[in-house]
Amino acid sequence: MNELAGLRILLGLTGGIACYKAAELCRGLVKQGASVQVVMTEAAAQFITPVTMQALSTRPVYTSQWDAREPNNMPHINLSREADAILIAPCSADFMARLVQGRADDLLSLLCLARPIDRVPLLIAPAMNREMWAHPATQRNMAQLAHDGATLLGVGTGEQACGETGDGRMLEPEELLEDLIAFLQPKRLVGRRVLVNAGPTFEPIDPVRGLTNLSSGKMGFAIARAAREAGAQVTLVAGPVALPTPRGVQRLDVRTAFEMFEACQAAAAASDVFIAAAAVADWRPLQASGHKIKKDGSGRPPALQFTENPDILATLAQGERARSGALFCVGFAAESHDLAAHAQAKRARKGVPLLVGNIGPQTFGQDDNQLLLVDEHGTHELPRASKLALSRQLVAEIARRLPPATLQAHP
Repeated sequence: MNELAGLRILLGLTGGIACYKAAELCRGLVKQGASVQVVMTEAAAQFITPVTMQALSTRPVYTSQWDAREPNNMPHINLSREADAILIAPCSADFMARLVQGRADDLLSLLCLARPIDRVPLLIAPAMNREMWAHPATQRNMAQLAHDGATLLGVGTGEQACGETGDGRMLEPEELLEDLIAFLQPKRLVGRRVLVNAGPTFEPIDPVRGLTNLSSGKMGFAIARAAREAGAQVTLVAGPVALPTPRGVQRLDVRTAFEMFEACQAAAAASDVFIAAAAVADWRPLQASGHKIKKDGSGRPPALQFTENPDILATLAQGERARSGALFCVGFAAESHDLAAHAQAKRARKGVPLLVGNIGPQTFGQDDNQLLLVDEHGTHELPRASKLALSRQLVAEIARRLPPATLQAHP
């Protein structure tokens, strides 16, 4: 999926060993469809060559404000006006100070000063030694840059080139790419708190066996990422899955349906939206054995008794907060046939304003899907696309349907 197709990204490099990561970042931007124009400071060229960045971006690299390739000899004006966003990665402590002071003695600082503030966003990926990062001057500069309208993408923690360990590493290329894509998404859920559950549950029979299902959690995780991209504060209650946590999302790991029920109930008390994307087991063994159940040689399977699990969606959808309009609940239905009929019936039974249907189990574990939105007015199909693209469409639908009572931002 070309997330950045048609966008013009100006990638600025300043001096620091993290310049080696900028090469992979540039490659990732191009693979996502962006047109990348690289501008490097003199110090950056001590760590990686303009030739390398030109090969990766497929465009000539600029290093000097006196570059004669520009007919009007004004690359700082031309490049800043052409960009849809400026990303400085890595951004050294020195360059942060230059930006705060409004310095304009090299091409990169000059074009940042000349950029149209109301049209071209400036994103900064700091990279420096941990003591430099923690220094009060750097922290003051970071706060001032944020006040001036720049977006600080944060730093990573770990081993540094100097041999020390701590905060200050530049984020990894894939993290920066995800942050940039998220930054560019419409902010439809700013001020909202969104709760998502995802993945299967596991109901133990004995210490080594249990009942579960084929849900991979990919749809729920994509929804959590899309909600975060839209500006929401997101809590993700995840069953046993092997998926990375979306950036900026608070994740709570659970195992059983009852654990998921308790976690969702607690988190829903401070949420505006609940999206029930998990495939929760309807039943669990009444009593799990404390030891592995062994074959007894009779050829008869063990007799298991089951009890019903709590209905997470119905409980929250019929609770006081949902009835008052403070919690907007969205259900999911995975059906093997008659999707529209089953989804409508489930929406009425659960008492939710919106239910999302998909044909299972063939969509389980896949990266794409096809959804059917069901509400009181009928059905609306979201054609097959990646689960992330569908999640963004779903988030837009939810934002459009939110009642006025949920529009109040939380303190």
